[in-house]
Amino acid sequence: MYKIDRESAFKCRAWPFEEARKVLSRLGGKVPEKGHVLFETGYGPSGLPHIGTFGEVCRTSMVRYAFTCLSDIPTKIVCFSDDMDGLRKVPENVPNKEMLAQHMGIPLSRVPDPFGKYESFAAHNNARLREFLDSFGFDYEFISSTERYKSGQTDEGMLKMLHKHEEVRNIVLPLLGEDRKKTYSPFLPVSPKTGRVLQVAILETHPERGTVVFEDEDGTKAEVPVTGGHCKAQWRPDWAMHWYTLDTDYEMAGEDLQSSRDIACKILKVLGKTPPEGFHYKLFLDEKGEKISKSKGNGLTMEEWLRYAPNESLAYYMYLRPSSGKKLYFDIIPKAVDEYLTYVEKIPQQMAEPDKLLDNPALYIHEGREVKPPPVNFALLLNLASAANAHDKETMWGFIRRYAPGVTPEGNDLLDRLVVYAVRYYEDFVRPSNSYRLPDARERAALEDLMRRLEVLPATADSEALQTEVFTAGKENGYAKEDLRQWFQAIYEVLIGQPQGPRFGTFIALYGRDETLALIRDALGGKFAKAA
Repeated sequence: MYKIDRESAFKCRAWPFEEARKVLSRLGGKVPEKGHVLFETGYGPSGLPHIGTFGEVCRTSMVRYAFTCLSDIPTKIVCFSDDMDGLRKVPENVPNKEMLAQHMGIPLSRVPDPFGKYESFAAHNNARLREFLDSFGFDYEFISSTERYKSGQTDEGMLKMLHKHEEVRNIVLPLLGEDRKKTYSPFLPVSPKTGRVLQVAILETHPERGTVVFEDEDGTKAEVPVTGGHCKAQWRPDWAMHWYTLDTDYEMAGEDLQSSRDIACKILKVLGKTPPEGFHYKLFLDEKGEKISKSKGNGLTMEEWLRYAPNESLAYYMYLRPSSGKKLYFDIIPKAVDEYLTYVEKIPQQMAEPDKLLDNPALYIHEGREVKPPPVNFALLLNLASAANAHDKETMWGFIRRYAPGVTPEGNDLLDRLVVYAVRYYEDFVRPSNSYRLPDARERAALEDLMRRLEVLPATADSEALQTEVFTAGKENGYAKEDLRQWFQAIYEVLIGQPQGPRFGTFIALYGRDETLALIRDALGGKFAKAA
């Protein structure tokens, strides 16, 4: 673990520390009565975990880490599942839709699992959620809404809300249409006869005996307690009620929930507690700058990102400017991976410079744990895959072992994963988009000169010596200092079929001098341009 200087941490302007200081100020620097600081994240189990779920837990973990650098007060993250919610619609991506359709309105924790693996649909999705979070190594405690309602842990909050029924109701009413205003109540009773969560008018409230009266589905009046899971709260009051009973100190939310969170904060104040700290993060955009929508199918899903890059790179993208909208599409993946790797490489040098270390995203991604940087970056691996036409990681590792003796897949987990991702990305995106061209006269002369220079170098020449010869070949063949960018672009367009790449000297060292000579000969002979 990296040791963080506390004095520097208090001065750090990185957003996780800005958020963590808000929490510490809220507490007055003292340990809360519950004995720990509670960071909350929420999840609706009517569907499978998605990129928003990852982002919220990931960013909250970063704030929690920053808080631990500021204070010794114990901390806890809870992942809250609203599995008491009634089934509102049948998802498109599940089997047994007809069976699910027969359970509309039933709490998700009592709807049969359409996959036939768990005791309920909620249990299935909750298990997937926990599996999902565990795969990233998040440290959290899972909380089920149903369990809290049934066990009586929400009773105090529900009774408090019953006593404040009209005040809570009046906070929400301005958001509603005229018809909905007539029937709205913060309580959703569970029908004693059908078991459905009902969105009906509350005809009477009886705070003295802790009950509400409503018209059941068969037209008869029913009176039920608001405690013990006989009622649940509407989602905005529910949000406030769980903050109340858990004594939540921090929860962030997406910009689409800003008004709802504001309402929940007002309700919590009516219940007698201070709202938790938090901020509203921006939602992701597609390549055209439009909001990502499941129905539209635009943008990039979390599963797609994680097919081509490690979760650390997605966490890095989550770290960047959370209060600004960011585009999420395939072309940004390699850049995000290499930016993340650059920050990993910088950490050892920054240990003596606390201010720079605390501005390093990798510190928050790994929560202070040491990470071994790989000897090659993602762009280099992509160019290697392209030059070698590699379709498997064994081919890639043959070059890597020669370039970095002693480096093995077993001792370099991150590099081994990057190799797999690079092959996939090459197969699906690079190879189909390769666009080779023949060199013009100046480019041909420079490439032939580079060949002569490489032929007289020893096969063991390092990347710096190789890069010097690449520079020299360009300069000696008409590329002025300000034109060298054109020379490097020509190298990659002619040899790799791409407009850019990493340092070519490093590429030669990885790919091999003799292999690079063969690559240049083939390109000058028109092999690639003809094939394209």
